[in-house]
Amino acid sequence: MLTPNLCYANLKESYLFRHIAGKTEAYLKAHPGARLYRMGIGDVSLPLVPAVIQALHAAVDEQAEKNSFHGYMPECGAPFLRETIAEYYQQRGVSLSADEVFVSSGASDELGDLLDLFDRKNRALIMEPAYPAYVDANIMAGREILHLPSGPENHFLPMPDEHLQADLIYLCSPNNPTGAAFSREQLSRWVRWANERGALILFDAAYEAFIDEENLPHSIFEIPGARTCAIEICSLSKTAGFTGTRLGYTVIPKELERSGLSLNAMWVRNRTTKTNGVSYILQRGGAAVFTVEGQHQIRENIMVYKENARVLMKALDEAGARYWGGKNAPYLWMECPDRMDSWAFFDRLLNEIQVVGTPGAGFGSCGEGFFRFSTFGNPDDTREAAARLLKLLKP
Repeated sequence: MLTPNLCYANLKESYLFRHIAGKTEAYLKAHPGARLYRMGIGDVSLPLVPAVIQALHAAVDEQAEKNSFHGYMPECGAPFLRETIAEYYQQRGVSLSADEVFVSSGASDELGDLLDLFDRKNRALIMEPAYPAYVDANIMAGREILHLPSGPENHFLPMPDEHLQADLIYLCSPNNPTGAAFSREQLSRWVRWANERGALILFDAAYEAFIDEENLPHSIFEIPGARTCAIEICSLSKTAGFTGTRLGYTVIPKELERSGLSLNAMWVRNRTTKTNGVSYILQRGGAAVFTVEGQHQIRENIMVYKENARVLMKALDEAGARYWGGKNAPYLWMECPDRMDSWAFFDRLLNEIQVVGTPGAGFGSCGEGFFRFSTFGNPDDTREAAARLLKLLKP
């Protein structure tokens, strides 16, 4: 008799964003014609930039001609895109070879698939509040999870100590959901700790393009020693609006070895076995992101989202609310008023001012009492939502 993966029985009943969708659908059903101001799920609202669209169209046209048609692509990524991404890192002083870059269908896919490289006995350390997929992917894999709490006392940026024991460490900077970002000195402490113990850091850099402050590294590989203890996962979803187009990349240095095995070589074997690669058309669109024109255009879009953040921060400042993030990340992490729990605050915003956000409890126990706002919405909607928040929260 077939036995299913019983680890799935340990998952929570529903994924956070499905639960939010259910609540908003119920509200709209009860209030036909109501207008909601959505600042919850981190989906972008601006279209792909012209440089990307032009590259996609050109690639489609190539597929219509026998001489330029492309079938299966290399499973680890087309050389032209791997080389382009390596050059992008070089601009920040990080030297990578093209075969250390792996093209993917998005960061979320890689964060789950990379667990294939590690024994189930390895313990995963997840800093809370955390993106729910970190936890769920490890539960599905039957792995022991250790939770590292963070809060206002450490600005949601916990540091390692000598008592901490773990094998896989999840770090996200700038962080989802809190918007907090590690400094070079802070990341250096994590790199030293991991190297001393033979642990490995899974570094989620999905929001690196939102960093403005000079002391905040965009890549963990800006930190000396990271090449022997870290894998970096990045995405074009928020950087360049590829949420519906699906494209990302993962960096695995060749120096990264455990028990005599190269993790880079292991990942090549994994990808060539389990995938057929990302389509030629999408990879051409991705390469356009890293051109001079593409970088200028995506930066203009990012500045729209950063202006949304400024509008929200101004409203929360006037309301006397306590919050984190917004400056180097597309999220604001607000402390719920009057010690209200986060789902109760969600219901209040939905029912009283028709604003939808994300309850902090969905990001782990350390998120209870906090609330996440996304800045990816339409600017007009963001201004209206900010005005409504100010009116509701101002004493």
